[in-house]
Amino acid sequence: MTKGRLEAFSDGVLAIIITIMVLELKVPDESTLEALRPRIPKFLSYVLSFVFIGIYWNNHHHLFQAVRHVNGRILWANLHLLFWLSLVPFVTAWMGETHFSSMPVAAYGAVLLTAGIAYFILTQVLMAHHGKDSAIVKAVGHDHKGQISVGIYALAIPFAFLEPWISCALYALVAIMWLVPDRRIERILTGHAHEQGA
Repeated sequence: MTKGRLEAFSDGVLAIIITIMVLELKVPDESTLEALRPRIPKFLSYVLSFVFIGIYWNNHHHLFQAVRHVNGRILWANLHLLFWLSLVPFVTAWMGETHFSSMPVAAYGAVLLTAGIAYFILTQVLMAHHGKDSAIVKAVGHDHKGQISVGIYALAIPFAFLEPWISCALYALVAIMWLVPDRRIERILTGHAHEQGA
């Protein structure tokens, strides 16, 4: 089975998720800067979620560059990831509407945690399908950054009930961590291309 339909479907779902999030940003009735002030929390939660969805889209794209073919298990693992990501607009809106109250901030962290676990499961299924000598196994290997991210999400959830802004800072830390480009897959694929050309 080719990977093209899976990638196209995933791209479409992520685009819809971003569209839903931006539609939650309501325009104020008045034309003053002061009228925007109550909407700042919603805008901040939107920016954070936009960055996270962008990171997932970017990493998903790079990951599937190393994928040669997919099977049913991979399709379901990918759907599992998309399910959790599809909940991001809900928790984003809830967090913004309540001005970063404890329960919505914890729920936001729970969605990020489960999405992170789902991404890890997807990579494991892909590596098992392609074999231990495949480019994807060499590129992904031990995903330390992914494991650290999941650990930070798990830590941030209980912190939301003590001080929600600490949790938000931890979520932002993970986002910043992932904004630093990960060149592993590109290096492996470039190396394979040189080996085949030699």
